[in-house]
Amino acid sequence: MAASGNISRIIKPALFCVLLVMSTASAAADKDANRAKVRDQSAQVLARLYAAQPSARAAIASSRGYATFSRWGLTLGAVGGGFGKGLLVAKPSGRETFMRFVEGSAGLGFGIKKYDLIFVFMDEKAMNAFMTKGWEAGGKGTLAAKHGADGKAVEGAVSVSPGVWIYQNTDKGLAAELSISGTKYYKDPSLN
Repeated sequence: MAASGNISRIIKPALFCVLLVMSTASAAADKDANRAKVRDQSAQVLARLYAAQPSARAAIASSRGYATFSRWGLTLGAVGGGFGKGLLVAKPSGRETFMRFVEGSAGLGFGIKKYDLIFVFMDEKAMNAFMTKGWEAGGKGTLAAKHGADGKAVEGAVSVSPGVWIYQNTDKGLAAELSISGTKYYKDPSLN
């Protein structure tokens, strides 16, 4: 009996360690799979943007970084909302930051909308603030012709703050009005 007690004291901790290693490996595999899904989504968002607005390729190539989000929203009666994931890529390093967003809205309506948002950061400071502090959008914008006194413009995009432009792409192509009200973007703690 004493021998079986000694074996039990050895087997239980060993079994616990094996289960812990297996669950950690499974969590890492899930994390890698989720990252791969977000990267694939980002590639699809960029492909749709480049098809709708070929000049976006040059704008992104000359930027300090970009973030892509494929969004969907649902409005039922007086309330609506949406959520999703995205990817921020710093340039020229290619460093990735996985992002999330949540959206809430109020107003009468019914429907589901799906569209892509692509943030283009012309300024490293603006990109770093988006990456580390997140960003909240409280209104709507219309297509901008110029950015401030420097006269820089990004064709087909909306200037939402200094050094930050956004493309909104729908199934019908580039949108002429940007709808980002009530949306918060932040770093995804589960994928970074």
